[in-house]
Parts: sequence; C-alpha cells; structure tokens
Amino acid sequence: MLDVQLGELTGGAPAGVDEALGLVAGFDEALAHGFARIGEEPAAALAALAGALAASPLGDRVGESVDKVVAGSIGDEHLAALAGARAALSGAVHDALLGRLDSAIGRTRALWEPSSGAGGSPDNVLAGCRVWLRELAIVGWRGVDHDVVSSSDQAIEALLAVPGLRGLAVLLDGLAAELRASCPVSTMERLPARRWTDLWTRALLLAQSGPWHGVAEQVSGRLLILGADVHEHATVVRVQVHGILEPAGGASARLVRTSVAAAKVDTIVGPAVWKLMGGHPVLLGALAGHRGLEITDMPLLPGGDLVWHDDRARAGEEADPFATARVQLGAAQAPPVPPLDRHPVRIAEPVLVEGYTVNGETLELGGNALALDLDRLPACTPLTAELVAASSACLGLMRWDGGRWVLQPLAVQATVKKKPVTAHTGDWAMGPTDPKVVKAEAKNGDAVAVLRERAGRLLRK
Repeated sequence: MLDVQLGELTGGAPAGVDEALGLVAGFDEALAHGFARIGEEPAAALAALAGALAASPLGDRVGESVDKVVAGSIGDEHLAALAGARAALSGAVHDALLGRLDSAIGRTRALWEPSSGAGGSPDNVLAGCRVWLRELAIVGWRGVDHDVVSSSDQAIEALLAVPGLRGLAVLLDGLAAELRASCPVSTMERLPARRWTDLWTRALLLAQSGPWHGVAEQVSGRLLILGADVHEHATVVRVQVHGILEPAGGASARLVRTSVAAAKVDTIVGPAVWKLMGGHPVLLGALAGHRGLEITDMPLLPGGDLVWHDDRARAGEEADPFATARVQLGAAQAPPVPPLDRHPVRIAEPVLVEGYTVNGETLELGGNALALDLDRLPACTPLTAELVAASSACLGLMRWDGGRWVLQPLAVQATVKKKPVTAHTGDWAMGPTDPKVVKAEAKNGDAVAVLRERAGRLLRK
C-alpha cells in the first residue's frame, strides 16, 4: 500500500533526470529542423548528446555519428547510433524513476537477462522502413509535407505483409497519420516534437533487425485480476489487464499484464466498444464478474506480458481485486523492463492507496499530495470523476507525466449517499449494468450490429 512513502515520490525528480531530459529536448529540436543543414545550435545539441555518452559503450560510435551528420553525411548507421543514444538517455531517466518508485512502495523487481535473439525479419522490408525514417531525419519535422508522408505507404504495406512486423507497421502508420493530419507542418505554431521523436526513435531501432521481445515461457496457474486500463482511439481500442499470477507448483507470485485489442470506427464509443472484443469471452467475463482465471500453457514474455489465448483460460472463483491487492500486491515480484520499453512514459505500476481524501484532482495522504490522472478515465466504464472524488480506497497505476507522479484510477471504493459503492473499469465488459445507460443504448440502437450488418451486405455484393 502506498502511504507514508508518498513523500519520497513527491519530493522532486531524482538527480540528473532534468539534465538528461534537457539533452533529449536538444536532440528533438535538432531533428525538428532536419539534418540536411545543421545550424550552430542543433550542432551544439548533438555534440552535447555525444559528450554525455562519451564514457559509455556507445561513446565512440555516437561521437563519430555526430561528426558525420554535422558534416552532411547521413547514413543509416549514423542515425541508428543517434537513436540509440537518445533511447539510452530516456532509458536512464526511466530507470531512475522506476527505481525510486520501487523503493517507495517496497516492490522487488526481476532483472532483465540479456539474450541473443532475434529478428529473422526480411531485411529488404526493414530497409524500406529505414529509407522513410531517414527521409524524415533529413527534412526534419518542419519540412514534412504530403509528399513526404505519402512516401511511407509502400514501406507500411510491405511491413503489414509480414506478421512479425505488423507492430512496427502500426507504429509507422500512426506516425504517418499524425504527420498527415498536421501537414503542412511548417505552419504549426507548436510541434509535438517529443512525441514524434519518441516514435521515430523506437521505429528506427526496431527497423534494424525487427522486433524482439525475448523467448516466451509457458506458464500455468491462477491469474488474479487487479484492474483494466482501457486505451481508446478513433480506429482502435485496447484493454490492458493488470494482475497477479500465482504459478502452478507454488512458485512466488508475479505481476503480469495481458492485452486484447480490436479495430473500430470513430462512431463506436462508450460501452459499445466492449462488443468489439467479443472474441475473448473468458477474459471479459472475469473482468465483469470479478473472478480469478485458471490459465494453462499461456505464453509469458520476459517483460511480464501474457500473450492472451482465451481458449487456454477458464473462469475460476470470485476474487475481489481489492482483497487481492491488500493480501498479495506488496509481495508480488514485478517483471523486468525490456530494453526498448525503458521510457518514462511507459511506466504504469499497479498500486493500492487507502485512507486518503480527495481535494479537486489531488489525492491527499499523510500530509502529502498526489495528482490524480482523471483524463484517462474511459467513457466505457462506470468509474467516474465523481466516484473518485468520493472514494477512500483506490486501485490504480502510478505514472510519470509532465515531470510529476500521477495516479490513474482503475477501481475505487467510495461512499455515496451513505452507502458503500465499488466501481471498476472492467465492470461493463459484458455490457453496462446501469439501467440509465442500458436504456440509452437501447434508444440509440446497436451501432456495432448495424455496422457489421452493413459490412456483411457489402461483402455479399
């Protein structure tokens, strides 16, 4: 439980974090203007990046790459080195923040074990990806127009044809879509340079030999759900479930995650999005019914992600997430973080907080204050800002956002009109239970059913 240790988190960032992020910002600004003609300030920013890593294993390669790029020689190997340098700085910030969080909540974490592995992805397909990313680096964000964005189409199409590269394809497609919506970028007053360069960096590193997440192990045991984080966009919805795995055979409990996703259109919103994931009835039923799951031979990646197979799971006994957290969350071992996932924005650690009061969008406990991330509350659940404000216990995810720690609620226990109320983000996974919402859905019709019927009609023609 996160209580008196809260002061350790709210006392400011660890030493060196601001300086490292300053170097990252300098690189981002240089990339925004492009590497075709590097001015004095971008050159100084790149030199500072190289200087910060001079004593590291990347030092010689990064220094040489900076010299080459400043001189106008921009090769794939030079850009890869610069992307690696930026990722290393982001990773160092991530490690410092996560280390402080683990210390504050007393969480033990497994160490990442390097392993040779990889790829096996066709290099000609990856080369096409690198060509477009190099073009972006040369023209810079300010130089992106519709022609530059359109030149990504062939690379993305080729990536989509290779199952193992579809994640990279989606990443590139998302970046291209954001750039297309912003064209011409030169007219924008303010660039999302940090975000775009994050995406560019990850894509370029993945395009070297293809995605690799390590070798999965087959696990069996009982999965106790803590909560569900719903990510909803205009064209896709993903539900990431956080839980505790009790492995068969009596091994120590482990924190794990699993995700399911579905494509959507922007007219499908609210509770209707759950219908898009109807192919996972066991998982959705456990979310809605607050039940444990018995899993058999489920692949578990080294980073703590279960590759979900609904046919390898069956519903178990009722398991209250708050009871699970109170009894087991403190002792469960957290997974290691894969190298390319070491980024501050990816920190999302499940915690239980109790005995607090809420003042506006701030949680107050033991004389300390923690910001609540209410913007992430999804519209497809009964969990609302009003319930959070009335709560005294919260299961949520600790995140680092905007230079501070924030708590994203996944479930709360509250008192409303002198009655205890519990709400979880997954309560409506099998359909809404609030009579008002059910009535509104019936009145508006089933958008998912209508779209499926129309799609089927088109296919039959």
